[in-house]
Amino acid sequence: MTKSLDSLLAEHRTLTRRYFLRCGSAGLAALGSFPLLGADFQQDPRMAKAIANLESYMTELAGFRDVSRGNPKPHSLPLEKRKEVGLTRDTWKLEVIGDPEAPPRLGKSLTVKEKTAFGFQDLMKLAETRAVRFAKVMTCLNIGCPLGMGIWEGVPLRDVIWLTQPRSDLRRVFYYGYHNDDPKQRFQSSLPIGRILEDLYDLPPVILCYKLNGQWLSPQRGAPVRIVVPEAYGFKCIKWLSHMVLSNRFNANDTYGTQNNDVDSPLKTFCATLSFPPVVKPNQSIPVTGWGQVGISGLKKVQYWIHDDKDPLPENDRYFTKAPWRDATILPPPKSWGGDLADNKIPVPTMGFDPETGQPKTWPLPLSKVHWAALVPGLPAGEYTFRCRTIDQNGNAQPLPRPFNKSGRASIEQKSLIVKA
Repeated sequence: MTKSLDSLLAEHRTLTRRYFLRCGSAGLAALGSFPLLGADFQQDPRMAKAIANLESYMTELAGFRDVSRGNPKPHSLPLEKRKEVGLTRDTWKLEVIGDPEAPPRLGKSLTVKEKTAFGFQDLMKLAETRAVRFAKVMTCLNIGCPLGMGIWEGVPLRDVIWLTQPRSDLRRVFYYGYHNDDPKQRFQSSLPIGRILEDLYDLPPVILCYKLNGQWLSPQRGAPVRIVVPEAYGFKCIKWLSHMVLSNRFNANDTYGTQNNDVDSPLKTFCATLSFPPVVKPNQSIPVTGWGQVGISGLKKVQYWIHDDKDPLPENDRYFTKAPWRDATILPPPKSWGGDLADNKIPVPTMGFDPETGQPKTWPLPLSKVHWAALVPGLPAGEYTFRCRTIDQNGNAQPLPRPFNKSGRASIEQKSLIVKA
């Protein structure tokens, strides 16, 4: 009689424990270091190969995905044109003004006309004492994969806001970058002034960013200066920054708001696969790797579930909360960070990293990514569906607590699996 999927998984669990117990003290240590299911994946050469082939933790600068807007895209402009419009370090100027329709009380504005605009040399002067660095995964609200992971460096935005000597009636800050001097192409975002002035919940500050992985921003990444909001999706991290408007308005006016997106949603916790074999032989273990996004609620677990397509799905359980999920292994900090970092080392100081050892103080890093792996036990011939999900630090299983895509992609990924001889 064919064994049920649950009994196969239970058998795999028992065999795994027996294997490590035969290994003596080393085996017991491994049992304490890894989830019981899949703890033997380090002994499987195919699993080891899949892990070895994972992308580097930090993204190489040329490997960041590009979702830039504009016609032509600002980073594609010839150097002379970029100089002309202020998109080089020696020509960049940031104008900071009051909103004429909802004016705050400011001591002064920073404008090109009055020759008070904030320039790149001013930024570097602030950076001598105010520069900060932090790790962040950059993702799009509507795309279920990372654009890139890196160490972002800049000066807290509030340091520039204070240069305007604000006094009262300031509730929100709008900002946008250069988009061919065409109002129809403008892409803008906004933040409440409270988030800019104060770093709540141990978050890093919102920054005027000028470096990525220790190197000057490239035009593709928003050079010379962009906004980076640690807990936000990419649409809040405006590239080619040129203008900032201080306002007494209470509401956002983000471009994404007009496109049916939730403009106030922070990063969600979710996961997806990276390597997954769609066809395998019967009773052969299946190595799977993936990545996870550590959202605002942190990451506690990554889990997977194999469903035999002949069996009915759980009733009245849209998010599969009652399914027999199994723990995958969240991989530890890498020995090699990648990302074109100088000497392959995390720059000192970087928030969240020990300056002496260069290692993260906590793992997974908040607002970053992780890699995970699972060695799925062999299965009888048939057709199956593989799903994976995260559990955040509050115990919420993906896609909860915010299952709606307009507040960020977090749908449970599913992969078809065919097992045949």
